[in-house]
Amino acid sequence: MNDDAAEQVPAATTDHADDVTADEHRTVADAVPTAVPTGTRRAASVQAVDASFADFGIRDEIVRALAAAGISQPFPIQAMTLPVAMSGHDIIGQAKTGTGKTLGFGVPLLHRVVAPGEEGYDRLAAPGDPQALVVVPTRELAVQVAGDLAMASTQRKVRIVQVYGGRAYEPQIEALQRGADVVVGTPGRMIDLLNQRHLRLKHVSEVVLDEADEMLDLGFLPDVEKLLAATPPTRHTMLFSATMPGAVVAMARRYMSQPTHIRAQDPDDDGRQTVKNIKQVAYRAHALDKVELLARILQARDRGLTIVFARTKRTAAKVADELVERGFAAGALHGDLGQGAREQALRAFRNGKVDVLVATDVAARGIDVEDVTHVVNYQCPEDEKTYLHRTGRTGRAGNKGTAVTFVDWDDLPRWGLIDKALGLGIPEPVETYSSSDHIHTDLDIPEGVTGRLPRDQRTRAGLQAETLEDVGETGKRGGGARPARDGGEGRGRGEGRGRGEGRGRGEGRGEGRGRGERPAGERRPDEQGPEGDATGEGRSRRRRRGGRGGAAGEGDAAGAGATAATDAPAAEGEGTGEGGQPRRRRRRRGRGGAGSGEGAAPEATPADA
Repeated sequence: MNDDAAEQVPAATTDHADDVTADEHRTVADAVPTAVPTGTRRAASVQAVDASFADFGIRDEIVRALAAAGISQPFPIQAMTLPVAMSGHDIIGQAKTGTGKTLGFGVPLLHRVVAPGEEGYDRLAAPGDPQALVVVPTRELAVQVAGDLAMASTQRKVRIVQVYGGRAYEPQIEALQRGADVVVGTPGRMIDLLNQRHLRLKHVSEVVLDEADEMLDLGFLPDVEKLLAATPPTRHTMLFSATMPGAVVAMARRYMSQPTHIRAQDPDDDGRQTVKNIKQVAYRAHALDKVELLARILQARDRGLTIVFARTKRTAAKVADELVERGFAAGALHGDLGQGAREQALRAFRNGKVDVLVATDVAARGIDVEDVTHVVNYQCPEDEKTYLHRTGRTGRAGNKGTAVTFVDWDDLPRWGLIDKALGLGIPEPVETYSSSDHIHTDLDIPEGVTGRLPRDQRTRAGLQAETLEDVGETGKRGGGARPARDGGEGRGRGEGRGRGEGRGRGEGRGEGRGRGERPAGERRPDEQGPEGDATGEGRSRRRRRGGRGGAAGEGDAAGAGATAATDAPAAEGEGTGEGGQPRRRRRRRGRGGAGSGEGAAPEATPADA
């Protein structure tokens, strides 16, 4: 490392990566590397100067596009990345979430891409084939990154194509066939298109791996390595990650050429990993009081957009439902929703039609939405890294934010580890109820609020005001905050009177699990119908649903018209034994909430037996 590097903080390095550290401030970037020495080990001198994007030699079209969006001066991670990336050196960028990493790789990437009609485009080896590849872990992040790149390309004709799962293949294939300069997407869909030879990577010169640590957590690294292996070895590679696990470092050593490790940090943070301008609050909350407590927190003064995090998809859907019933404009974002419904919820949140988004960790990873003032951890995060990514949705780009965490009694050991690792200073969260006085002073909640939003404050349009786009998906829920009560097409989840869950797969097979089985003699109106032939031999059989309220699949009891009432008289020749005496049927407890796997419904004891 250079001895004359100004304001440089020593940090651990690998054999192939050097560390470059800049001071990060909450307003304008004031740390810009002015030179990148050549050689095996690279570093950058850091000087505190005031610079704009134009000072880095960026294309005028990009500078004008950013200025039109109100962006003229870079943040530290951007200022440090630009000269290193534009000189052609591989980069490992590491900074806290919310510090502007997208433009940190997006601006140099767009600067090096040649658009149709520009000088040099006709001299490309394969005009129309992708020149740049951006790999991200989630669909929502793919949409967001592509949008940011498109914003910086409004003055040029750069063709940016998004490819990710949940949408139909055909439009994405057609877009690639028309020609793509930059492809942004998730590893799974990219691998599919690569195997089908619709995605050609032989002429890619720029590769970006965003949120590499999350791709590791989701098991995408093998796919990422396959994508890297399909690109030329001479490519320019930029890897961005909030943390650097060993597997990510190993991948960088294998697929990157002497990368420069750039880290941006705030000297005022005193080594903390959390952002200083986020207020951290933790409460020991009771499970039955959480929704009431949350509803009161959502009525805090000056609260803007709010993201509520849950650990499970079912909890996210349930909390969103309950908030809607209490008068809040809320939407859910989780993996059980179809892609159209997920995009609908996110658009409604960005547009302000809903101001509360209840999301799972994976679905909300990397989402950057302006004016998010509060983050509520409805369920305690699994570890400190998850905590950082959740709370990083607020306090972005220098703004202030508030992070509130509900800690169950069972989660106290986990919370203790998170608190110790991040130095939050809240080792023992105070026991808190929705009626506790300290929540009003901690979070500036007006006195006298209840768990329901007053009608005169229900001013947002709501989730249904946002258009639900048909993206050509199949087998997922259509959308809305409330999950579908009946099984969907091919595969669904049902929550009927028995509060059960079932799957129907179109072959009469199903599984039902729930709480609260109906008595044998009780029946529902939708279980009555014309007599049907359950076995294909002309016999009418009685049956009951043995799956505790599970939803029926399309192939429910193949050949049967409808379920017969459990208390109906036995059919002639069916319910009698020798001597005309009624034959007592043995009750079989079937697992199938929607019929047996062979098409014959489980038998039930007659009501009069």
